[in-house]
Amino acid sequence: MIKRFTKPFFIGKNVRLASVLMLGVIAHTELAFGSGSIAYEHVFYQQTVTGRVTSSTGAVAGVTVSVKENPFVSTSTDDQGNFTISANRGQTLVFTAVGYNRIEQAVTGNVLSVILQESDQSLEEVVVVGYGVQRKESLTGAMQVVKGDELRDITNPSVENMLNGKVAGAFVSPGSGRPGSGGAVVIRGQATLNGTTSPLWVIDGVIVGSGAGDLNPDDIETMTVLKDAASTAIYGSQGANGVVVVTTKRAKAGVTNINVSTRMGFNQLTNGNLKVMNGEELYDYYAAFANANEISFPRWKPELRNSNFDWWDLATQSGFVQNHNVSISSGTEKLRSFLSVGMYDEKGAVKGYDYRRYNVRLNQEYKPFEWLTIKPSIVGARRGIEDREYSVTAMYSNLPWDSPFDPDGNLVGHRSSSWVNSASTNYLYDLQWNKSAATNYELMGNLDFVVQLTDWLTFNSVNNYRYINYGSSGYTDPRSNGGLSVQGRISDYRSEVARRYTNQMLTVNKTWGAHALYAVGGYEFNDYQSKNLDVYGTGFVPGFEILDVVAKPERTKGGISEWAVQSLLSKVNYTYDNRYMVEASLRRDGASNFGDNAKYGNFFSISGGWNIHNESWFKADYVDALKLRASYGSSGNRPSSLYPQYDLYAISAAASYDGDPGALISQIGNRNLTWEKTMTTGIGVDAAFLNNRIRTTVDFYSKDTDNVLYHVPISGLSGVTRIWQNIGEMNNKGIEVSIGGDIIRTNDWLWSLDVNLGHNVNKLTNLFPTRNADGSYSVKPVYIGTGMNIAGSAQYVLEPGRPVDTYYVKEWAGVNPDNGAPMWYKVARDADGNETSRETTSKYADATFEKLGRAAPKLFGGFATALQYKQFDLGATFSYSLGGKLYNYSRQEYDSDGTYTDRNQMKLMPGWSRWEKPGDNATHPIAKYNNKDQGNLASSRYIEKNDFLRLRSLSLGYNLKLNQYGVKNLRVFFTGENLCVITNYSGVDPEIPANDGAVLLSTGPGVYPATRKYMFGLNVSF
Repeated sequence: MIKRFTKPFFIGKNVRLASVLMLGVIAHTELAFGSGSIAYEHVFYQQTVTGRVTSSTGAVAGVTVSVKENPFVSTSTDDQGNFTISANRGQTLVFTAVGYNRIEQAVTGNVLSVILQESDQSLEEVVVVGYGVQRKESLTGAMQVVKGDELRDITNPSVENMLNGKVAGAFVSPGSGRPGSGGAVVIRGQATLNGTTSPLWVIDGVIVGSGAGDLNPDDIETMTVLKDAASTAIYGSQGANGVVVVTTKRAKAGVTNINVSTRMGFNQLTNGNLKVMNGEELYDYYAAFANANEISFPRWKPELRNSNFDWWDLATQSGFVQNHNVSISSGTEKLRSFLSVGMYDEKGAVKGYDYRRYNVRLNQEYKPFEWLTIKPSIVGARRGIEDREYSVTAMYSNLPWDSPFDPDGNLVGHRSSSWVNSASTNYLYDLQWNKSAATNYELMGNLDFVVQLTDWLTFNSVNNYRYINYGSSGYTDPRSNGGLSVQGRISDYRSEVARRYTNQMLTVNKTWGAHALYAVGGYEFNDYQSKNLDVYGTGFVPGFEILDVVAKPERTKGGISEWAVQSLLSKVNYTYDNRYMVEASLRRDGASNFGDNAKYGNFFSISGGWNIHNESWFKADYVDALKLRASYGSSGNRPSSLYPQYDLYAISAAASYDGDPGALISQIGNRNLTWEKTMTTGIGVDAAFLNNRIRTTVDFYSKDTDNVLYHVPISGLSGVTRIWQNIGEMNNKGIEVSIGGDIIRTNDWLWSLDVNLGHNVNKLTNLFPTRNADGSYSVKPVYIGTGMNIAGSAQYVLEPGRPVDTYYVKEWAGVNPDNGAPMWYKVARDADGNETSRETTSKYADATFEKLGRAAPKLFGGFATALQYKQFDLGATFSYSLGGKLYNYSRQEYDSDGTYTDRNQMKLMPGWSRWEKPGDNATHPIAKYNNKDQGNLASSRYIEKNDFLRLRSLSLGYNLKLNQYGVKNLRVFFTGENLCVITNYSGVDPEIPANDGAVLLSTGPGVYPATRKYMFGLNVSF
């Protein structure tokens, strides 16, 4: 008889990790021969065993059937639960399947019938948390789960935009209407001053940074938003702004699914309340100027009222939008695969901007042995942009009296004598030739594996490599306005980003009696490297578009950036009798952008929970769940600069002299710079009533940020104007409420309603002292911009006791009813800052700067309702914001009282009025040609409330059951997105588009409006 090994010779109980690579070879061998059952068994004394596996719900497909004495002999059940396997009489067959208890049954004959029992664990709801999965009932942290289906009511390639109004306490500033524009997310208020306010994104266990990248929304299974210290402290120096944990779709054993979804429709711009004047209205406005007799341009005559070119109509169109996704998932207990391919294509509602993105994802799970799971995955995305976009600013600012075409339909040139604004250029003339394009490739690969060391101890290894290649090019023709002086310009930009990530974790998940223990501990490493090249060349013959043809290399720039973080982390969750939970975490981070004095930082959390409904004395039958939670802990932040601890010199063109290279000091380092830390205290209540028909969560929190990092302005005598310092402290307090319920729930009807709200109050509690002339030190306010980088716009003041977004501008006092002049307040204060007198002045220079309230909203959130009747479904999603204020800079230009005569003006909103004669109580000053009254300079005149209620989506669908044709489900639907906004804000949109992941509360002169979309769709499942 031939002796057999029950396990390969290289696999022992204590050396399993060393065999992973060899197991991969075995896996491919098994797949290559593909019989589904490979037996290294002597042919003698064997018999063929057939059987059927069922459960309480019927046949069970995809059950793994293996011989206990020889695990290499295995197969799986088909769609009817049937199986065939070779086994000796007296051997034992093992039956395993996800969601069912493991069963062992001895071979006593040729036919077996097996009934599986659903496992208790499969019946418990689990939630993806930091570095693992836990039962929802044992959680002690504040978090909210958003399922993938809840995101797809909006057709958008940006995942951030899809969170709007869906998570209590998460403020989302959406992207603009430009295709592919991404949004910005702030969770529980602004916890820092100079760094990112975006949450950390973790996709399938991999930390990817402060954004989701080119993640395909259709691939998302769930998103868990982690908010408090109990859930974010495990991420240490990266968790202060909250964490979004994304789980993508994976195949299920024994189930084959093919899903096809397609959406097509069109978009249209929504211009909000900003309406600019047509030719007739602008003429009447000029004619009403108090000094209309001074108007002297050549075409100033009544016939000008009939000149009415519509720049808005010229620049806009109904853009076409399409989004197609196909996914295939299938597998057994041994091997599961999920493959998805997606394409998103949108033509901008402003002409000339086309966006297209392709996504592909392959997630696999291979289980060669019961104790080992290998999980390779690969994700790819390609994003391309072609840009000949018409000018958004010109849509509003160009005069309706000026046309880009002559009477014969030909384009007029720049500074045309036929234009009233003859100092301006005709951007259409340049668009004959000028263009730009950009392409981004993103590739991410994982080789993860899980080793089940014992029934309660697991080793998890996540290993990821992410590569991004971005390239853009620009062409400025020698005949265009921008290319005339240099005989054309060609630009080329290239960047490469590589990011490595790995974590090695041990996980304990053990239950004994009334006790349950869940713990993780391990090591994590994450590093980043980027390299870029930026080249300009000028002087070439029109029509050539590569740098070889240029006569002069105008600019050559390039750089390399690197950073690294390594961490030790641990977390323990203990539950007693499913009633009392306590959890603690500890993490130690080391980062490359701190000096040796503060290279490492420690972060911790401790939290507890009480499931009151599980107490024996709790007899309220109408209460399904009632949990009380409390947590306290720390998370942190690092400076946005890579090397703030070092004194740096820059060797650059600016430092060279007469062609010889040179170096200039560019940074004063701070070796004592230390971690910005946020200590969060929170309490919360989770409850469900009436058989889960009513669900609610309430959370209170207080976040104290210490050692706030800031790039502090200093005297420029050394050639350096800023230095990184830890400057102070701030606090965020707030409340979050989520309420959901099934108003009607019958066999045919389901009507549900979910509401959430967030309220956050920010306050700067301490600020660094500065030196006075007498040598003493005192705290003085710091004045910062609003992020728009527009000269003459509003600013914020940083002062202890006030929110960090407190406006600091001159206070508008209205219009003098006697002469129509603009007025501001002139306020006198004593040495302690107390107001002693207040008077009005029409001289802007005499007005005083005042602290005039915060920008962020006081209350924000959303609500959604869904109605189902048999195969019909109707859903609507709303979002709202109350108590916020925007600085509408665009009105400084388009509501300027005649100061600017080279750009169009906006119509007055209902309730506004223009001063015309003495005694008028008007909102707007007297209008004059080339007005010098300075009424349009920065002041609280242009600070407006941006309260709004927005209908984000409205969808109607019908589900067809076509099982007889092999179709599991077919749904046809229509969706309208961004259908209406109720607001008194006078600008384009009360939700200012985000800027590179940052929330803005001030607007420039050329806001790209949001788009309204009408989409028709089809989802088919096989």
